[in-house]
Amino acid sequence: MPGTPSPAAPRVLIVEPTSSAFGLIHEARARGLHTVVASHDQGDRRLPDPVRDSVGTLLQVDCNDEAALGALAAGLHARTPFTGVLSGDEFYVATTARLADRLGLPGLPVRSAAALRDKALMRARVAAAGLRVPRYAEAADAGTLTAAAALVGFPAVLKPAASAGSIHVTRVDDAAGLDRAYRELLHDTRPDDVGGYLDGRVLVEEYLPGPEISVEGYVHQGRAVVVSVTGKILSPEPHFLEIGHIAQAELDDAARERVESYVDAVCRALDVSLGPFHCELRLVGGEPVLVEIGARLPGGRVTVLTEWVTGISLPRIMLAAYTGGDVPSAAVAGAPSAKYAGVHNFTAPGTEVIQAVHGLERVRAAGFVREAVLRARPGDRVPPFGDFRCRLGFAMFTADTHAEALAHQAALAGMVTFA
Repeated sequence: MPGTPSPAAPRVLIVEPTSSAFGLIHEARARGLHTVVASHDQGDRRLPDPVRDSVGTLLQVDCNDEAALGALAAGLHARTPFTGVLSGDEFYVATTARLADRLGLPGLPVRSAAALRDKALMRARVAAAGLRVPRYAEAADAGTLTAAAALVGFPAVLKPAASAGSIHVTRVDDAAGLDRAYRELLHDTRPDDVGGYLDGRVLVEEYLPGPEISVEGYVHQGRAVVVSVTGKILSPEPHFLEIGHIAQAELDDAARERVESYVDAVCRALDVSLGPFHCELRLVGGEPVLVEIGARLPGGRVTVLTEWVTGISLPRIMLAAYTGGDVPSAAVAGAPSAKYAGVHNFTAPGTEVIQAVHGLERVRAAGFVREAVLRARPGDRVPPFGDFRCRLGFAMFTADTHAEALAHQAALAGMVTFA
C-alpha cells in the first residue's frame, strides 16, 4: 500500500485517539512513522474503520487502567523503543505525561499535566501568577456547595472539576437552581466519550459575561505561538454547548495582542512547555479571562478549520513536538484554502427518539458547504440537550468574510430538522 511505513520506521504511541487525534494517525503515516495505537477499541471507543486502516499496530487495552497501559507500553518500549508518546484525548493528557516521563520521552512535566486536568488546580496556579481567573470555590457535597455559593455569589456557573465537552456546565441564578443542577449532575450515570464517570467534585465559579473564544496554538522554546483564534457560537443558557465555531474570530489588533499576551502568561503559569494548546477564554469588557486550557489538539473539527484558514497543521506540530522533531519546520504554513471557515453542529432539543431527518441533502447541495456528516438515524434515542453528547452531526463550510460565515452558520441551523 502506498505510504505504508517500513517495519524499521520510527514508532509513535498514541493513547486512545478520538476526534481530532485521528489526524495524528494519518499525519504520522504520511510522514513514514509506524503508529502504535493503544485503545479500548470497544463500544463507543471502537476506532472507526477508516482510522483503523491507517494504524500500524493496534493494542487493545483499557487506557483507563493506567497500570495495565504502562506495563504494556514499557514492555514494548524495551524491545523496540518508541520515539514519542502522544495523548489522543483530553482525558489522557496526565496519563501520557506520566508515561512519557517513565519511558524517558518528550512530554509535559507531570506536575503541569495534573493541573491541566483539574480545573481547581489550574485556576489556583494561574491566579498565583497574577492573572485574572473567575472567582471560584470547590465543592464535593451539599454542605460545601452551599459554602461555595456564599463565597462566589450569583449568577454563577457550576461545572465538574475534571470533565470536558461542556458536561454539566450550567449557569445558575439562585440557590434553588444550583441545588437542582448539582442533583442532576450526581444522578447522571452516563459515561463520557472514553468510559469515565463524574466523581461529584465541582467548581462553583463567577459567571463571566462576554463573548467566548478559543485560542489555538503551540509552545516552542518556552513561548506560546498563537496560530488562530476561534469564535464560539454557544447554545442558549443555562447550557454552554458549542453549537458552532468560526475561524478566525474578528479581533482588532489591540484585542489580539491582549489575548496573545494573556495566553502566553497562562502557558508559563502552568508550565505548558511543548506541543499544541487549546485555550478557552471569555472576553470581559474586552479583557481575556481564562475558562480553561488543554495541552492537546482542539476538538469539534477546529483543527481542520484552523488549517483551512492558516495553512498550518496542528497535528503535524504535535507529532514533531512529542518526538523531538523540528517544530519550526512542522509549523511552516501551506497555502490557506479559505479566508474564513466554520462548523455547525446539528442538535435536536426536545426530541427523545428520531423518527425522521429532513434537509440533509439541502445542506450537502449548498455551495458553501465542504463536508456534512449526520451520525443520527431514525430510531436513535437523542441524549438530553446540554453537552457534546447531544450533537448529532455537523456541517463544515467556508466564507469570504466573517459576516458571511455567521450567515452561513445561521442558515445551516435551520436547514436540518428532526421529527
